[in-house]
Amino acid sequence: MSSKILRFAVILAGCGNKDGAEIHESVLTLLAIDRQGHQYQCFAPDVPQARVLNFLTNEEMKDKRNVLLEAARIARSKIKPLSEFNQKDFDILVMPGGNGVAYNLCTFAVDGDTMKILPQVAMSLRSMHEAGKPIGALCIAPVIIAKLFPKAKVTFGKDEKINAMFRKSGTTAVNTDERGIVVDEAHKIVTTPCYMLDARVSALAEGIDKLVGKLVEMV
Repeated sequence: MSSKILRFAVILAGCGNKDGAEIHESVLTLLAIDRQGHQYQCFAPDVPQARVLNFLTNEEMKDKRNVLLEAARIARSKIKPLSEFNQKDFDILVMPGGNGVAYNLCTFAVDGDTMKILPQVAMSLRSMHEAGKPIGALCIAPVIIAKLFPKAKVTFGKDEKINAMFRKSGTTAVNTDERGIVVDEAHKIVTTPCYMLDARVSALAEGIDKLVGKLVEMV
């Protein structure tokens, strides 16, 4: 555990694995940060949610929802619009996964590797990277890392289709299991696959705890 209390920025993509931030991954990230003696501030973009699903039937609903308002459910209302993020206030940035990452933070779910990234998200990540500060990404979130930093080393679990997609642009895609992390020392990026695999929540917790610990070491 670092003797210095570090500040984590955590970007959430809504609430719920099918159309927002994956709740297990998000809560386990906050728990790992707290257990290791550090602090966090949650952020989310104040934008409309790309789609809303019925979690029992997987059918799309006509409801209109807001990513920030939905993410506030996970953060227990202690959340800020991503537009207020300033890298000078933080030591580390982490993005949990969930399909909201691929729909709300970028358009990967629709456009694949030709996706567009929400400008607020891209600016936040670039500012941390340019300042030499560590970045963590869980589950599907490494697609954003691979798009912004094409020479990075990341994991998509064992998804060979996504591996091939990003290897074309120079990304080093490394297969690992749900307890594993992939570390890019040069870019100060750490990734873990979480629910990209058929994982137990206890295995997720182990991988996320390792990810947070490695990010702390990189500061």
